[in-house]
Amino acid sequence: MEATSQQRYIGKVVGITGSSRGIGRKLALRFANEGADVVINYFRNGDAARDVANEVEQLGRKALVVRANMAQPEKIHRMFDTINEHFGRLDVFVHNAASGRNRPALDIDVKGWDWTINTNARSFLVGVQEASKLMPPEGGSVLAISSFGSDHVFPNYTAVGATKAAIESLVRYFAVELADRKINANAISAGAVVTGALEHFPGIERTWGQIEQKIPYGRMVDADDVANLALFLCSKEAEMIRGQTVKIDGGITLLVP
Repeated sequence: MEATSQQRYIGKVVGITGSSRGIGRKLALRFANEGADVVINYFRNGDAARDVANEVEQLGRKALVVRANMAQPEKIHRMFDTINEHFGRLDVFVHNAASGRNRPALDIDVKGWDWTINTNARSFLVGVQEASKLMPPEGGSVLAISSFGSDHVFPNYTAVGATKAAIESLVRYFAVELADRKINANAISAGAVVTGALEHFPGIERTWGQIEQKIPYGRMVDADDVANLALFLCSKEAEMIRGQTVKIDGGITLLVP
């Protein structure tokens, strides 16, 4: 755990979907390190989620582990009911969970498309609707984890990329509609992040090497880079940044070609 002199989230409750591993796990630990109690959501990796909870508690914070399939609205509703029963509030909601049918556009079947849309985009819509009900009068923050596949073409990323574009659009609508309740909404568009999540893509080793060679800053983005930005965007310091998608990619999307 990195040392920090800031405790921006003392007394706050932060809920993060898909936080049993990867970026979500890192976010859970970094928010806890700055004083937050954390809701850890998972679908398939219960042992990993409980490991994250133990780490959060070792930092002196409370942890709530909730299993919920983001593709099923009733499970999302139940997750927020559990959060309300346990904490009675939610100050920050981070939409990180993602899944998808990793194929070229011409090979995506309807079942895979619906699964991807429902898990990634519809869940964000339903999640923010529910999360905003638990946010206190002094406001809160909504943050979506997007990716460069929302506006660039990445091999076999068609379905997920389309959902990320939808999420970024939803962020803008939420930022306007929730502004009078002092609830902020933004998105982080991360480049290829070193977490292992992309290992499910065919031929990723070759693509990964090509990306790493092109990054102007000379290294891949990691989960700590994403956490550094997330902690800022969900803080009071960022209250005038609203409805934005902030890229964190080492400069790779600046290049043509």
